[in-house]
Amino acid sequence: MIVGLLLFLCSCSQKESGITIYVDASQEETEITPWLYGACIEDVNHEIYGGLYDQRIFGESFEEPVPNPVFDDFSVYEGVWESGSMNEVSVRACPGGKLVYDSINISCGSVEVEMKFERGRGDNAGLLICVAKPGKGADNFYGYEISLAADGSRLIFAAHRNSFEPVANIPVSCNAAEWNCLKAVMDSGKIELFLNGGSVFTFNNNDTAMAKGKIALRTWNSHVKFRNLKIAQDTLSRTIAFKTQPTVSVSSQWKPIITGNPNAVFDLDTKTAFNGQNSQTIQFVSGVGVVGISNAGLNSWGIAVGNGQTFRGRLYLKSPYLEGSVKVALQSADGRKEYAMREINNVSGSWEKYSFELTSNTDDDKARFAVYITDPGNLRIDQVTLETTGDWRFEELPCRGDIGQAMVNQGLTFLRYGGTMINAPEYRFKKMIGDPDRRPPYRGHWYPYSTNGFGIEDFLEFCEAAGFTASFAINIEESPEDAADMIEYLNGSVTSEWGKKRAENGHPEPYNVKYIGIGNEEVLFNGDRADEYDHYIERFKLLHDAIKGKDSSVSLVNTAWWRPESPNIEKVFKALDGKADYWDYHPWADQLASGKEVEAELRKMKELFLRWNPNTTMKCAIFEENGNTHNMQRTLGHVTLQNAVRRMGDFVLTSCAANALQPYGQNDNGWDQGQIFFTPSRVWCMPPYYAQQMASRYHQPVLVGSIMEPETETLDVTATRSRDGSQLVLHIANTGEKSIPAVLNIKGFGNIKSAKAVSLAGEPTDTNTLEYPEKIIPKEQTIRNSTKQTYEIAPYAYTILVFTK
Repeated sequence: MIVGLLLFLCSCSQKESGITIYVDASQEETEITPWLYGACIEDVNHEIYGGLYDQRIFGESFEEPVPNPVFDDFSVYEGVWESGSMNEVSVRACPGGKLVYDSINISCGSVEVEMKFERGRGDNAGLLICVAKPGKGADNFYGYEISLAADGSRLIFAAHRNSFEPVANIPVSCNAAEWNCLKAVMDSGKIELFLNGGSVFTFNNNDTAMAKGKIALRTWNSHVKFRNLKIAQDTLSRTIAFKTQPTVSVSSQWKPIITGNPNAVFDLDTKTAFNGQNSQTIQFVSGVGVVGISNAGLNSWGIAVGNGQTFRGRLYLKSPYLEGSVKVALQSADGRKEYAMREINNVSGSWEKYSFELTSNTDDDKARFAVYITDPGNLRIDQVTLETTGDWRFEELPCRGDIGQAMVNQGLTFLRYGGTMINAPEYRFKKMIGDPDRRPPYRGHWYPYSTNGFGIEDFLEFCEAAGFTASFAINIEESPEDAADMIEYLNGSVTSEWGKKRAENGHPEPYNVKYIGIGNEEVLFNGDRADEYDHYIERFKLLHDAIKGKDSSVSLVNTAWWRPESPNIEKVFKALDGKADYWDYHPWADQLASGKEVEAELRKMKELFLRWNPNTTMKCAIFEENGNTHNMQRTLGHVTLQNAVRRMGDFVLTSCAANALQPYGQNDNGWDQGQIFFTPSRVWCMPPYYAQQMASRYHQPVLVGSIMEPETETLDVTATRSRDGSQLVLHIANTGEKSIPAVLNIKGFGNIKSAKAVSLAGEPTDTNTLEYPEKIIPKEQTIRNSTKQTYEIAPYAYTILVFTK
């Protein structure tokens, strides 16, 4: 700490008792980044498709296959499951699809299944035991996972509590393309695992909450067959049959409509789609009634409509023959009430776009969109869009107005568009530009039927309208040629080849992109592998040369996973020093005082950079601040992390808290960390949102001297000041369970005209709910206009003290 502040402390410390916070507003320590108030958004947990993207249809291009057959005694939680015979079932590769057997709960006994992997390599698959509270989402259940790796080299044993908690990686050796038998024996709290009859691991289950539950089959990104699922309990042993009921051939995000007595035929056409692989066929063969399909948005939660609200839509149709018109409508969930309807006549025999508007005559949060015919004919449907209009949109962009405005109100200054979604092999920039209706759907990491209707350019337009500094990431396997074209498209003059295309697509002015991440969390998933770090270095250099060759002002971010203890990290640094402007670091912020650990890591990173090259200009960007919660505990972890970044000065570009958004009741991967929650009709904010809003609202750019006497583990303080010296702001986190009376002793600021405290407080587990959306919000009070006073800092609280001359 600076000498002047220490002398100040010594001269005052004998006069005060208890905890004293000393501040010297005249002692400037460092500059604070204006981009401290960042968020990370990606299409995980449907932040984009089903969230910010104002496309009310989910399943727009019918890429989702026909629904799973209805299994007797089983529930399907994601994945495409098909019964091959009474004793056999298969599942296509997906991230965490589960088939849960509902008929029995087991605490003692055994369960076994034979399994084999198909269609080349995947990740893993296997059994779940002691399952409770299952839902959609890879980790959305309680229980234990017993999975075989797709290469047959290891058995994975893990606990799931709406999370993934590895317990053991057990080396094994088997041919995973042949049938192998997994077995778990449960007895008095002990779980013993067997592979092909041999015991491989024993675990003592001390968690009584997970001592009993259902069984399930699960895949993680693997095509797998299972057979001969057997359960033994007490003296009974039986093989479970996979019995199914027939289903209608309609893409799984849509529902068939059949009313009256028509002879109807549905088919998911996989050969003649307008966009993507599939289109939907409906046939009215004979009879009287209605034949069609309906869509109720994300998770079939419903499309929220308001009285007088106008929706604008379009869809692509063709028909070999049709005696009447096609109707598009907004309806009640059961189809008994119709809120708006338009007829489309003279449908062509080849694919054509048909636009329409629908104005609802009522309020309904759970409406559906319907396409139907009432006369004989054969109709094919593809690429359906339904968007709001007017004030329901954000700045006339294809973005939900309420969500976009909530992000603006948060006070964000930086928004990063990236994450594991960009690691998907089909994630490519050129597929995201031009006519949204012709952008191909792609196999996403988080959702296998992802849309390119909202992509990098749409994100940049949103940031432009919202006033956020934007950063995005690209897949490391983008070709250098495409990367060069991308930066010319985004930043180039309208006289350039790709700048002209941007203008033709509706944006004449360059986007002036400044920050691009090359990849995301590279070399994370397979551990500390030198060959993967070498590959990343190679790809980074190629993309660096391509991008910088078009625009040298762009800052590039190295996203190789930070492992400071590994010699590979020094190798990456030395290879990319002078090319990478920042190193992306992804800390965890779930603990009350996460900032202490993060600050230590940031200081280590800076020290290593300077040791490896004293003249380096490489710095750090925190593009993901991650966690599993959105409560007050996460809030205080976030606040202490922000204090750490303030103390690091210009070494850290930004800190982007994830996730920006989360649909209510949906959590696909354990990251239950949304800052803004939403339903089809509601938006409300979590405690970390309000902490970010407070910090941004009272941002000052200069860190000044502050110190506590005596030091305490539960208080974290930084002091900041305006450049002109007119305002002083203290950021205080109390991570303890008791309030703390703190003596404030401020010098170097002068006479105070006004002073106030803004505080966000609650129990560590407190959140804001749909029923109580403002349970935890900031509260403001006036305090004394004095440089010396006692202020009681609430427990588990983020408090900002603002002093103005």
